[in-house]
Amino acid sequence: MSSEDSGGSGGRSGGHNSGSGNAGGGRYSGGGNAGSGRNSGGGDAGQRRNAQGRERNRGGAGGPRGFSGAAPSERTRRADPARLVAFEVLRAVSGEDAYANLVLPSRIRHHKLDSRDAGFATELSYGALRGQGTYDAILARCVDRPLNQLDPAILDALRIGVHQLLAMRVPAHAALDQTVGLARAVIGAGPSSLINAVLRRVTARDLAGWITELTGSETDATKIAALEYSHPEWIVRALRQSLVAHGRDAAEITALLEADNAAPVVNVVALPGIGDLAEVLEAGFTAGELAPDSALSSGGDLGRLPGVRAGSTRVQDVGSQLVARALAAAELRTNSAAAGQGDTAAGQGGGRWLDLCAGPGGKAALLAALAAQSGAFLLANEPAEHRAKLVRQALSAVPGDVWQVRTGDGRDLGGQQPNSFDRVLVDAPCTGLGALRRRPEARWRRQPSDVPALGALQRELLRSALDAVKPGGVVAYATCSPHPAETIAVVDDVMRKRGDLELMDAGAVLDSVSLHGDLGSGHGQTAQLWPHVHQTDAMFLALIRKKGN
Repeated sequence: MSSEDSGGSGGRSGGHNSGSGNAGGGRYSGGGNAGSGRNSGGGDAGQRRNAQGRERNRGGAGGPRGFSGAAPSERTRRADPARLVAFEVLRAVSGEDAYANLVLPSRIRHHKLDSRDAGFATELSYGALRGQGTYDAILARCVDRPLNQLDPAILDALRIGVHQLLAMRVPAHAALDQTVGLARAVIGAGPSSLINAVLRRVTARDLAGWITELTGSETDATKIAALEYSHPEWIVRALRQSLVAHGRDAAEITALLEADNAAPVVNVVALPGIGDLAEVLEAGFTAGELAPDSALSSGGDLGRLPGVRAGSTRVQDVGSQLVARALAAAELRTNSAAAGQGDTAAGQGGGRWLDLCAGPGGKAALLAALAAQSGAFLLANEPAEHRAKLVRQALSAVPGDVWQVRTGDGRDLGGQQPNSFDRVLVDAPCTGLGALRRRPEARWRRQPSDVPALGALQRELLRSALDAVKPGGVVAYATCSPHPAETIAVVDDVMRKRGDLELMDAGAVLDSVSLHGDLGSGHGQTAQLWPHVHQTDAMFLALIRKKGN
């Protein structure tokens, strides 16, 4: 179950006025010595500026002190709109636990960025968030106090500056000038002096040089990878374990971490029988190579497309599209087949379908469109009312006579409506380790302790789904995480305690609904997609059929 819709800040700036121009409570005032952490004393005050009024800086990486290249009247004192958007996104993420993918579009619209500036703001926001672990390690070498003692707004501005200096094609002088100007405009003059001094130290090395500096004496491969690819160490270990558990080589961990840090291509789906794929192709999108009715785009304001505004074309990762299509196409056991009088029937029409964890509604919308085509009816269940509202909005483009939204705990539904549904999707709440490239802040929010807590919930939901499905029906258990504790372990534990279930070949079913036809995603009877192999989120899929009476 996606967490995309929670925690967003809507149209709020997310802390852009943090500190009201005096961030840090005056700790960082003091002109050119702001970064030193010492009071300069009155005798030094006259030497902080030269005859032209230019401030003396502290020098890069402990080098000789010099004077700034610009007089006070020449320095940028305003916030560049694209950088301001990135700063507001980082403030909302760190200060309000917001989700970047929800805050960013509203800030872009608020500041009326054109497509070029919107692209810059997107790369700056997502890049600074993805690289946070590495950038903080670099900053820790350039700031003379623990980073947790910095005002959070200052730290976010520093991360924005470091990403420009080390990972974007922005000239160093422009990155410095614009970041300091941003800080001066929205944080304060004192903090801007600290930011200027620290970022000048960062320019002493390029990114490769800093990685060498940080990892030079380190021998632990996991710690080196965590610093080089900006992932928490526990996630590096978990992803390496996941590769092996799903039948891949542990040596692929480097490619997987690199894929997590690559800017993802935007995937859209034109709801079958409802959306118009030609519209998005005419708008410059490229037809998708994996899923029917899909297209790819490098970005832009998708809200300008009529189909996106109407909900008939939706932004959705192609891995999620394939999971929904696999459930719709999975073979059911008809009554006659269950009694030994016939064969398995594929993709039969009609019946009742259930999305047990429907919020925020992406997969539910695609399932409802597929249900409409086959004469079926979809019940979309969501426990939280505010998310149920999002599900209704997502389903609004689909004829209303083929779907219904229920607000309630999915763990209760199996007992309340046993043996009632032909197809059930359990898009279970998970750590989201398979979507780190799209949710850049998630890697810093999740903790190892989340895994067992979510595992208990995942098992309860799967048991409920298996109670709710009819004999001969199919349950799809899916997570946006490859972690074995959230995937194969959950399926194995639940199936081991029941004798009325059989595991289908999920990889074969995915291949049957894919335009590619040979995803190579199966391992055993389950299937696992990968960003570095399939250019999708790391979606896991198990298809479980309840045996007939």
